[in-house]
Amino acid sequence: MDPVRNPYAPGAGQRPPELAGRDAELAAFDVLLERVSARRPERSLMLTGLRGVGKTVLLNQLRSAAIARGFGTGKWEARPDQDIRRPLAGALHLAVRELAPGHRAPDRVEHVLAVLKAFASRQPPGTSMRDRWLPGIDGPAAVGRADSGDLEIDLVELLADAAELAGDVGSGIALFVDEVHDLGPGDVSALCAACHELSQLGAPLIVVGAGLPHVPAVLSAAKSYSERLFRFSRIDRLDRTAADLALRAPADREGVDFEPAALDALYAAADGYPYFVQAYGKVTWDVAGTSPITPADVGLARPIAEAELAVGFFGSRYERATPAEREYLRAMADAVLEETPTAGSSTAGSSTADVAKTLGRKPASLSPARDALIKKGLIYSAQRGRIAFTVPHFGRYLRTQS
Repeated sequence: MDPVRNPYAPGAGQRPPELAGRDAELAAFDVLLERVSARRPERSLMLTGLRGVGKTVLLNQLRSAAIARGFGTGKWEARPDQDIRRPLAGALHLAVRELAPGHRAPDRVEHVLAVLKAFASRQPPGTSMRDRWLPGIDGPAAVGRADSGDLEIDLVELLADAAELAGDVGSGIALFVDEVHDLGPGDVSALCAACHELSQLGAPLIVVGAGLPHVPAVLSAAKSYSERLFRFSRIDRLDRTAADLALRAPADREGVDFEPAALDALYAAADGYPYFVQAYGKVTWDVAGTSPITPADVGLARPIAEAELAVGFFGSRYERATPAEREYLRAMADAVLEETPTAGSSTAGSSTADVAKTLGRKPASLSPARDALIKKGLIYSAQRGRIAFTVPHFGRYLRTQS
């Protein structure tokens, strides 16, 4: 079939042609937006899940919903080597600019921008010029507001003023942050403290984050009350109905159909993971001669798709590991109990003791490799003594490597 008409889109954060299986999350977020704008008490939101389940896609879709509702929005992606002030200030600046045209008191807008400028100017000592953010805000920075240098105090003051501005126009602010697990401990603590203060004030501002499955543990380590500040939404693989819809709906729009057995084969290959659904769907379309797509087409496509995944999805991550870290990863694959966690599972992945036993080493001697892999985002630990891959089917991939 014509590859130009191929509707499938396996890409990092790229919206699939059919956003299947996320209706419940979208409907719940619409309710949250209505409640926030009405100054009803609400918690901020955290999306958690493995790589490839569509967290970033859903985060972007939620932002679009907030924009449609008239919220001021901004988004940034956390980095482990970056202080929160610069990206948060940039995101909030965008949110304030979106709200400003609807505000009838320019002096109120100017006040918030002055506070924002003061906040942004207090970047940590030693911040390189490359990492400094110089906001294009006319006028002087505020004095005595969000400029103490204490991130927790400054963030509370800044977000409270911004939320009040949003309340003036009967709207709200939604700040979106991807890769939440990469925030530093001090940044996480300050963000939790600010959300706590805003919730007590009933301020119309929420934080919507997305990150790996251990995000709840990261937040809890920073503030013990974090589980009451956020609603955690686990984003998992698609069920069979949603996975079929993700394949069939785009094909229907191109006048192409699937034989039922072909959908069976594609679901078995992709295992419901949205990124894999798109990856296998794209290659299957390209190898298929005519409609309907058959199981034979899927059989031809599967090794091609798996070869592409081995290089771009699995291999690129594996190459980031040092030899010692690769040894640890392979031992994890050998010791794994369950490849990836399922809803309600607390036994996914491997125990650190089993990994050490597989390698014939003491657990303490493997801590540097384990910690480095966690920092690189290749594994995570949401439970003491257990570790799991952040990438679905990574253990299966490792077991095919010599």
